[in-house]
Amino acid sequence: MERVDCVVIGAGVVGLACARALAQAGREVLILEATERFGSGISSRSSEVIHAGLYYPTNSWRARLCMAGRQALYAYCAERPIPHRRTGKLLVATDDAQLPQLDAIASRAAANGVTGLSRLHADEAVALEPELRCVGALLSPDTGIIDSHALMLSLLGDAEAAGATLVTHSPVLRGERIASGFALEVGGDASLKLHARSVVNAAGLGAVPLARRFGGLAEARLPKAHFAKGNYFTLQGKAPFSHLIYPIPEAAGLGVHLTLDLGGQARFGPDVEWIDAPDYGVAPTRAESFYPAVRRYWPDLPDGALLPAYAGVRPKIHGPEEAAADFMLLGPREHGAPGLVELFGIESPGLTSCLALADAVLAALGQHPWDKETRDSPTFP
Repeated sequence: MERVDCVVIGAGVVGLACARALAQAGREVLILEATERFGSGISSRSSEVIHAGLYYPTNSWRARLCMAGRQALYAYCAERPIPHRRTGKLLVATDDAQLPQLDAIASRAAANGVTGLSRLHADEAVALEPELRCVGALLSPDTGIIDSHALMLSLLGDAEAAGATLVTHSPVLRGERIASGFALEVGGDASLKLHARSVVNAAGLGAVPLARRFGGLAEARLPKAHFAKGNYFTLQGKAPFSHLIYPIPEAAGLGVHLTLDLGGQARFGPDVEWIDAPDYGVAPTRAESFYPAVRRYWPDLPDGALLPAYAGVRPKIHGPEEAAADFMLLGPREHGAPGLVELFGIESPGLTSCLALADAVLAALGQHPWDKETRDSPTFP
């Protein structure tokens, strides 16, 4: 049986951030990726938005990690040639009944520590974006966009420079807790068995199913996996907007919003489908529901202007009729298995939070300067 100090399962943006942090902390790190390349799952199918942290319940993992992660991510990008831009975002109310929701979101954002928000009247928002229709808006200047592939290349480069190794085509089939760590069975072209002292399960869509294949752990603590598919459409031609435009959030998510890539191409989405298994096809007919949703804030969207783009699938740990779940991090304190950290339900704002999530993993393994008093506090998520 091959021996390795630390295995990170999953080479998406979160797994790569964790591998980087562990390697830079002096750990020997092996990154196991089931597919043919890094970042080919959730991380390659996002809107690439750097979120400010407006919506999430105060003191939740999502709120705290988004705030810390956004600051760390902007600083990281500024130190390296990672394309990104603080575009700013307008969260818009399109009828008077939605105005109280703007105020509630602004209050929650302030409680989360978000600064710089501006409450705008309709004429002020339209002065920023003349094609916009709304009755009021919140301006979030710290929302931005990023080239997620460039980010992942940089994280992988940092990890490898610190001694980490990425191995693709290497799905982890099962694991078992043993006296001195974990025994992992790895499939693929060159199947093998590994003995790892520490394991980080950052397998994204596969994180919950993988956790259920780890023998010797309490399954009662594990969440149920759900899959929510979001379809995205692009706009033919250049969008007449410089900010990201978001409607008031809906029960299933943030509504059909307008985001931009770094070339100025507009993307609209997602509409949410709850599905039984990951599926990435985009039916052109789904555009029919996009037009009325977008025209609430952009009435001049031309007929026939939307083209199918891509679909992403989020690893939900709540069902369609349940309240939105927080990120779930199970470490040694939660499941009593020293050296094992599992990450569940890491959807938006997972990209924004990746560096802070890596810090949280180090903390769970006792290798981060967060002090013991902070980690053991009842208010620490």
